[in-house]
Amino acid sequence: MLAHCAQLLALSSLLSLPSLIEAFLGPAPGARSPSTGRDRTPAASCVVMSDQQQSTCRSSRLLTDAPATLISEAGREARGRPGQGLEDIVPLVAALEAACKGISMLVRRAAIAGATGVASGGGQNAGGDEQKKLDVVSNDLLKGFLARSGVVRVLASEEEDEPVVVEGNHDARYVVVFDPLDGSSNIDASIPTGTIFGVYLADPSKSARENALQPGNKLVAGGYCLYSSSTVMVISLGEGTHVFQLDRDLGEFVLTKHSIKMPARGRSYSLNEAREPDWPDGLKQYISDMKTGAGQSGERYDLVYVCSLVADVHYTLFEGGVAMNPRSHLRLVYEGNPMGWVVEQAGGRASTGAAAMLDKEPSDIHERIPTFLGSEEDILELESYGDVQQLGNKKYAA
Repeated sequence: MLAHCAQLLALSSLLSLPSLIEAFLGPAPGARSPSTGRDRTPAASCVVMSDQQQSTCRSSRLLTDAPATLISEAGREARGRPGQGLEDIVPLVAALEAACKGISMLVRRAAIAGATGVASGGGQNAGGDEQKKLDVVSNDLLKGFLARSGVVRVLASEEEDEPVVVEGNHDARYVVVFDPLDGSSNIDASIPTGTIFGVYLADPSKSARENALQPGNKLVAGGYCLYSSSTVMVISLGEGTHVFQLDRDLGEFVLTKHSIKMPARGRSYSLNEAREPDWPDGLKQYISDMKTGAGQSGERYDLVYVCSLVADVHYTLFEGGVAMNPRSHLRLVYEGNPMGWVVEQAGGRASTGAAAMLDKEPSDIHERIPTFLGSEEDILELESYGDVQQLGNKKYAA
């Protein structure tokens, strides 16, 4: 607890914001009872009260309605699964939680704080994408908190050329790969963004790069944090996918959905249809069948597309269907594997369009692949069309 408080104080100092606590005030979501598994009735928000009433309200909630939190659930799962690589997972999850709270605050205040737009110097990250100001700050936040957790040996970021061994943590247990702010190109328009992360066990006999180049089926934890109308952490430690919402009254991620299950089939698909001229015949036929109701379900599917991976997958996780990028655009290590892990832990399927995504051995730290994530029956139907990977980009130049 003292270490966690120290992290929050360090974050407040780092960001030069007046009050971390004030920044997290907001409506309180409901939580699931850890004893019964039933959804709690949402508690009344303390925010609309006077300062004195707010203090009393929060104290009362902690005493009478103490919810299951991200940290408490990580600890419970680690204790219940000895010998499965989760022995040091709690400080790692605490580091992710603190970083994501800070990024959430930055995203909400970006325009006010002058943090929108391109990073100083107008540079690009290792993958060739234009770096935004918040890409840089979010990357530094995650690296700082994860390094200070003491349990991370190797850090690999989409924003940097190569993975690194954390100084002083050479005997630590974990490798963490992450995309600090997915969808950052949408920040200026206030479209949802997110942080994506994956956690592997480290092999001290291997280099930092070799440790980061593990297939997704070796993940011990993975997930994402969505920054939208609420801040939501979706995470799996290997036994189901769980959903936590940031309660700004308590300053904690509170459990709202335990072991979420994707529908076996949905009624929507997500992709950029403007690229249709470059699609292969199999993908063109699949999308046509989905729109006309000529597919296996006989239902007409809707197009639901945000152009933000975390937002599109989050919708698909709850509603079913397929979220896809058929061209080699998304990064296997930083985006495909962690998101595919979350989807499969919820009963869905992750595919490259030709094979199981999590079985693929990464060939490069910034390797890009076609990505298809969604309901199991929908993905199996998609794969049956055969030619669904967009391997060229000749007609659509954007």
